[in-house]
Amino acid sequence: MPPPPAPLPGKKRRIGVLTSGGDSPGMNGAVRAVVRMSIDQDCESYAIYEGYEGLVRGGDFIKKMGRDDVRGYLSEGGTLIGTARCMAFMERAGRLQAAKNMVMTGIDALVIIGGDGSLTGADTFRREWSGLLSELVEKKELKASQIEPFQYLNIVGLVGSIDNDMSSTDATIGCYSSLARICDAVDCIDATASSHQRAFVIEVMGRHCGWLAQMAALSTGADFAFLPEKPPNENWKEEMCGIISRHRKMGKRKTIVIVAEGAHDLSLHKVTPTHVKDLLSNTLKLDTRITTLGHVQRGGSPCAYDRMLSTLQGCEAVKAVLDATPETPTPVICVIENKIVRKPLIKAVEDTHAVAKAIEAKDFDRAMQLRDAEFSEYHNAYMTTTATDQPEMRLPKEKVGTRESVADSSDL
Repeated sequence: MPPPPAPLPGKKRRIGVLTSGGDSPGMNGAVRAVVRMSIDQDCESYAIYEGYEGLVRGGDFIKKMGRDDVRGYLSEGGTLIGTARCMAFMERAGRLQAAKNMVMTGIDALVIIGGDGSLTGADTFRREWSGLLSELVEKKELKASQIEPFQYLNIVGLVGSIDNDMSSTDATIGCYSSLARICDAVDCIDATASSHQRAFVIEVMGRHCGWLAQMAALSTGADFAFLPEKPPNENWKEEMCGIISRHRKMGKRKTIVIVAEGAHDLSLHKVTPTHVKDLLSNTLKLDTRITTLGHVQRGGSPCAYDRMLSTLQGCEAVKAVLDATPETPTPVICVIENKIVRKPLIKAVEDTHAVAKAIEAKDFDRAMQLRDAEFSEYHNAYMTTTATDQPEMRLPKEKVGTRESVADSSDL
């Protein structure tokens, strides 16, 4: 076995990049940005194919990348360097092999593009790093002189997720592409729904996060929406049927109900598209169909926003690697109010898990608060624009005449 390459001089690094977990549009743009920014900073860049599986297996799964190797990546959907569930990396023996492969390749920093589970695994790997190297020397798989240049490992996270389910960031790579795909699908369904005066119940992804369902409902003018964080009232069946009935009486020929896959009621009983369909069919006598969009939401080319976001965050990830010291907490690259920022990874993951815990505890107000600042505002905007009758927003009768009088006098 050849010895590991000598470390690069100064602060130059060999930076590995991998994609892990579910794919999302824009991941390829992030890989492209990491590769090209690394080269621009006189570093070396390595693509690790098939996620953590490639890190454990090593060999041909780890490839040195040049600028031309990522040509055309920006417009491609999915992840061109692959992703795979890796049970081996969940065990210490797998992480031990991954550490050896990195040392033998000379990689001393990692950029991980994935969801909260993938990023948590990366931080665990970093915390164990020195112990893994010591164990490799004890087992005589590596020499002390070989591990000397690799005493610490820096890791930077990028969030690739269509669900937009990570706290501490306004958007995750891929979420707006997925939302656009949902809106396109609903627009197509609208045509046949209006033609036949049908109702459609559309299931979208989101087990613990209702961002896609909420934003799709807001963007398509859906009649009703079910989110994990904000279950409907106890009388939701009557409320939904009432809203839809009023819409129909006003001349609306179609009905669209958006259901997140993790939707439930206040008692955490699952609300399925079939439940909603049966209610619309039996109570309102509407010809109702179910459409589950499934993995269509993940596919296709990334939208302009995700191409931009993935590029900017990929470049920032390389800067974060070069700025890091052994004491620097693992950062995750976020976007907040259109600014690319670094946030502590573990805090972001903890806040994300806190949402699921709040939902399990039926503390739905807390769950809404733990989402980004605009989440509740978007929900309120949707509820306002979909409602047909909101008495609380009307002026009191005694003020109506006063306003008219003021208006009349202003015309003089």
